[in-house]
Amino acid sequence: MLLDVSFNILLYLQTNLTVVTVFHLLGFQSSQLLRNLLFLLFLVVFVATICGNLLIIILVSTSKNLHTPMYFYISQLSISDILLSTNIVPNLLHILLNNGGTVSFIGCMTQIYFFDCTEGFECLLLAVMSYDRYVAICNPLRYSSVMTNIFCVTSIIISWLMGNVIAFIFTITSSKLNFCGSNIIDHLFCDHVPLLELSCSDTFSVHLEIFILGVPSVMVPTSIIVMSYTYIVISVLRIPSSTGRQKAFSTCSSHLIVVSIFYWTMFSVYILPKREQTWVSSKILSLLYTVFTPFINPIIYSLRNKDIKKAIKQTLHKHICRNKH
Repeated sequence: MLLDVSFNILLYLQTNLTVVTVFHLLGFQSSQLLRNLLFLLFLVVFVATICGNLLIIILVSTSKNLHTPMYFYISQLSISDILLSTNIVPNLLHILLNNGGTVSFIGCMTQIYFFDCTEGFECLLLAVMSYDRYVAICNPLRYSSVMTNIFCVTSIIISWLMGNVIAFIFTITSSKLNFCGSNIIDHLFCDHVPLLELSCSDTFSVHLEIFILGVPSVMVPTSIIVMSYTYIVISVLRIPSSTGRQKAFSTCSSHLIVVSIFYWTMFSVYILPKREQTWVSSKILSLLYTVFTPFINPIIYSLRNKDIKKAIKQTLHKHICRNKH
């Protein structure tokens, strides 16, 4: 009798706790008209994002006036934005057209890896960029000796390596979780929060790992940014003339805007208590830092930067002169 009961329990577990190999992303569950409008909007934003960031990369690499540490970092930010957009938006467009979409387990883990890698890199990059602005404003006489080519390249290599290592650890840990129940992810892409909620494994160790790895990838860069801008504000306020203060602030205003948008959206999604936001608001906030932030970044740096405007005019002038000849 006991053997029969045990056999029935095992049979029940085998038939009902099937291993999930495919996830279903819901996206936006709305009318066909709204989804079509969102598709067109995100398609235009995606194309503009790729073109805008490619333009900055080309200008920085070809214009001698832009061969400085600040613009080198801006070009790296553009590379990160292109990678983030191409990782998220094409699949999002497919989901909007089909009112949902499926992604394999490997495809989901791949998307998580590239998402974590680009986001981790951008956190570190923004910290390095804030340090660059700190040296330029607070120690201008030492700028050329501190922000050398070796320092710039080394800082970028370390940032990419750390982003890849953190993403690799997160992805390996997530891939070892068991998914034996629902395979429906009520989100726009494969993200940690909705994925962990589907797991039938104990996720305490994963949350602990996220917290520990969040120190070098988020907390340390945030501290560097806060400290850098604290010293920048103190130094600027000591400048006697209002024109000098305005000029000093203008050199870091674009970076400060980018940092504010990036961290506000990230902290809203991952730090604030989940009961204070619905899945709809979580999706909208996710769109801000995965779709619209990469689109806004080149606009902020180009519209508020005289050097980039000048480089664009020079490039267009050279192109027009070549066509005439």
